[in-house]
Amino acid sequence: MNADAGAVTAAAEVELVAGVDEAGRGPLAGPVVAAAVLLDPRRPIAGLADSKTLSAARRAALEAEIKNRARAWAVAAAAVEEIDQLNILRATLLAMRRAVTALRPRPQRALVDGNRLPDLPCPAQAIVGGDALHPVISAASILAKQSRDRRMRALARACPQYGFERHKGYPTRAHLEALRRHGASIHHRRSFAPVKRVLEIGVDIVGGVDGGVDAHAAAAETTVTETTVAIATATVATEGRPR
Repeated sequence: MNADAGAVTAAAEVELVAGVDEAGRGPLAGPVVAAAVLLDPRRPIAGLADSKTLSAARRAALEAEIKNRARAWAVAAAAVEEIDQLNILRATLLAMRRAVTALRPRPQRALVDGNRLPDLPCPAQAIVGGDALHPVISAASILAKQSRDRRMRALARACPQYGFERHKGYPTRAHLEALRRHGASIHHRRSFAPVKRVLEIGVDIVGGVDGGVDAHAAAAETTVTETTVAIATATVATEGRPR
């Protein structure tokens, strides 16, 4: 850790500094998810790192530690419809804002991974590569990725023909082939070029399968309910833990 990163991290121990990160900007399907975390310096968590560098098993273990040891945490999302209406950057910033504003206690400052800042009710600093520099951002990156991966596994049960559980919506060769073969689903981002091309050639939107599953309702439930549960859990844990 360099001197500047060390100074920022030390500041997080004396004031309420939230780490903020997202998962899912690049995929062709599914929501973009953001997380915000307030770490507790009295309950340190060893091994926090950029979620992309961790194994699935290590991410799962750290997710449990973060939720148990953090002073507060929140996970929020922007749905596919919002991504298509706003564009992916604005939708990402919206998800970040939702996560930060759900934190209790409210942060005094936020460290945000990347080079753009959401509109937040507190001062904030954008840090490129921050998920590898600051543990508080690393913690947020882990929660965001874990939450989004679960959402994509849920979408895979509604539309198994796309293999969402494997590629999580990213434009892999297998995903692009499934798009060509089956057309776009209601979970695909219509504003993204590969999906737009499928729609332009007249392939119908594909809904759920397996005997009448309402895939649109399942997607909405995944986007809204998990976010609500995660935020509620963060709030209860914060209010209920002795300080």
